[in-house]
Amino acid sequence: MKVIDLIKNSKSTAFSFEILPPLKGNSIDMAYKTIDMLREFDPKYINITTHRSQLVYKTTENGLFQCVPERQRPGTVAVAAAIKNKYGINVVPHILCSGFTKEETEYVLIDLDFLGIHDLLLLRGDKARHDSSFRPSENGYSHAIDLQAQVNKFNEGYFVDGTKQLQEKAEKFSYGVAGYPEKHEEAPNLDSDIYWLKKKVENGAEYIVTQMFFDNQKFYDFVSRCRAEGINVPIIPGLKPVVFMSQLTVLPKIFHCDIPEDFAKELRKCKTDEEARAVGVEWCTLQARDLIAHGVPSIHFYSLMAAKSVKEVAQNVY
Repeated sequence: MKVIDLIKNSKSTAFSFEILPPLKGNSIDMAYKTIDMLREFDPKYINITTHRSQLVYKTTENGLFQCVPERQRPGTVAVAAAIKNKYGINVVPHILCSGFTKEETEYVLIDLDFLGIHDLLLLRGDKARHDSSFRPSENGYSHAIDLQAQVNKFNEGYFVDGTKQLQEKAEKFSYGVAGYPEKHEEAPNLDSDIYWLKKKVENGAEYIVTQMFFDNQKFYDFVSRCRAEGINVPIIPGLKPVVFMSQLTVLPKIFHCDIPEDFAKELRKCKTDEEARAVGVEWCTLQARDLIAHGVPSIHFYSLMAAKSVKEVAQNVY
């Protein structure tokens, strides 16, 4: 059953979370530990992030530094397959424009098709650290809507070069896209952001997962504006428990989301990260309870460095 069906058929607010592939050279055990910690809450799916290559400096044999591209977290497809095989839980690998060519994307789709993994989250992705603004790879895409077009054509039986696949696809890819309750950082305004979000839905996106937010009213306002524009697919709120004192300033800077003053005031009182983590769990629990009371179809948790907190929140609300 596809993720969209699991969400629609769930009798209560569904639970899901996101994990990162291990750093290059590390084992998958840490990912398994996170899943083992959270699987008691019946996750309907697990998202697996994808990461582009970044330029890093390496020492050459003559002692000089050389700047070379390196993927520090490879293995998204393999990690997704391993999790599906071990736990029997639906997995949703992220597919990015950022750092990937059309052909590389096609090879990923072929591999996932072979593995029987047909749920995706399609994203433009972030700019490279060494770039001042987003730049697509040569023969890559600038926008997620272009990535959608490739997946749609693959579903119809065509490769990126326009040639027909030899056999008809037994199962097609289903995918979601990202939404931004407080506007994507590059969008000129929220109306423009929602305009393009509607285009993504019209082009085949079956659900929307939001960027993290800490003010539920901004999510409700975002949903209302989406519905007013005719966007009727499920909109899944994304939550992240704060776990460090530094995140009071770091998260708004990186993810362009506001932290409400009531929450900020409590975080400013914290003297240790453990105190901040407790405050983060309490706030995230309040958010989750309120969202469930408003009948959201699912809540998606961003668990990076926060799996223990996500577990506590889930224990409080599920």
